[in-house]
Amino acid sequence: MTRRKLAAGNWKMNGVGASLSEVQDLAARHPNPLCDLLICPPATLLSRMAAVAGPIAMGGQDCHAAVSGAHTGDISAAMLCDGGASYVIVGHSERRTDHGETDAVIRAKAQAAQAAGLVAVICLGETEAQRRSGQALVVVGAQLAGSVPDGATSANTVIAYEPVWAIGTGLVPSEAEITEVHAHLRAELSARFGAIAADGMRLLYGGSVKPGNAATIFALSGVDGVLAGGASLKADDFSAIIAALEASA
Repeated sequence: MTRRKLAAGNWKMNGVGASLSEVQDLAARHPNPLCDLLICPPATLLSRMAAVAGPIAMGGQDCHAAVSGAHTGDISAAMLCDGGASYVIVGHSERRTDHGETDAVIRAKAQAAQAAGLVAVICLGETEAQRRSGQALVVVGAQLAGSVPDGATSANTVIAYEPVWAIGTGLVPSEAEITEVHAHLRAELSARFGAIAADGMRLLYGGSVKPGNAATIFALSGVDGVLAGGASLKADDFSAIIAALEASA
């Protein structure tokens, strides 16, 4: 099955109104992209970004599992939809670490996102210690099993493999390591959802992807795109990554 590639950018806690000029620039450079484009800005920018995003889809960086209620400071999937989002990231390692989110919490958030009509981008990844001890496949396999809802489909779910030790560090797994993890995740998805259903789910790689290494990563078997962090903040950098992904499509 041919899966349409996805270039996703996670702005994290970066970006104010003036930053939207980067999105406008990016949209102008890629008016008819050969892959899907996504930017997940701070929630404060969602509705304003819609005016300049053009072909770029928008997403939230997190959502609460509840539809509404007494959850000060949180945001629901329905609120993200109302702001113009069509995707939401759940389970990012920074949420797992900074907020103690478990696989069960992430699964509930993904279910809420899917119920609201959002595509859940579910993040997985091992720490450096887990990689060094040879537990990477066990760890990401367990996260996949615990974080992905039973109702996951290729239409409502994207999986992003982001080794924790590679996020923002400049370190990148070897080509063999990335290929091995993606193949393992695909096999686990196939065993659970059936080969036909699982084959349509997109598997992204994230972790220190830059214009200089993007083409090499995208050439690897099983890599359907990228979830970029800092490299998505500037149109110059993200445009070069998008171009590399389009060339691999």
